[in-house]
Amino acid sequence: MEGDRLGGYRRYGIYVVPEGELHAAGAAWLGWDAEAGIPVDHPDVPGLPAAAELLTRTPRKYGFHGTVKPPFHLADGTDAEGLHAAAEAFCRTQAPVTIPTLEVRRLGGFIAVVPSEPSAELADLAAATVEALDAFRAPPSEAELARRRKARLTERQETLLMQWGYPYVMEEFRFHLTLTGRLDPVAADQARAALARHFAPVLPRPWTIGSLCLMGEDAEGRFHLIHRYTLAG
Repeated sequence: MEGDRLGGYRRYGIYVVPEGELHAAGAAWLGWDAEAGIPVDHPDVPGLPAAAELLTRTPRKYGFHGTVKPPFHLADGTDAEGLHAAAEAFCRTQAPVTIPTLEVRRLGGFIAVVPSEPSAELADLAAATVEALDAFRAPPSEAELARRRKARLTERQETLLMQWGYPYVMEEFRFHLTLTGRLDPVAADQARAALARHFAPVLPRPWTIGSLCLMGEDAEGRFHLIHRYTLAG
């Protein structure tokens, strides 16, 4: 859904969206292809603790992605065209990031594809993105703040929430490509093992992040890839 249809979305965000085989596998697993803007059939994955339809219900609407600047409403006095122009200009100044290896890991109660080791370069890119485009972000509502605070934020996370509209940015950022919603410990271990086998053939070594994507949330809450920007710095 690239190009002209910038407006009409409830919220916008900046994501890393994989390409090629990894994207195809992730989109099929979740059942939603955010780049094509269409539902897709779940694959048959042996060894799961429940049907893929159930395991992916929470992350499906976001598409297969790694959050860089979390979704936000546009600030008063800004528009999607301005955000698009600013994101494009910003990405021209940023270099691609190479991740040596990826793996499927359990993160608390959910399963995700993550870098095998933390990447300082990726963390720096995420922090720069959050800051560079923040003029376009409307402050969170009281309801949004209350929802975030249910997670029992640390003092630093509360500060980040108030400054940037999200508690898990800057030094709290942990890049991940979400595969499931929250599961109990036994189900999470089963799902991790099954998904590690399923995704192993499509995890690139190394993986180069060569672009960031502007995403938009439609009226039904599903995210669409609006434009992919090459990191050309």
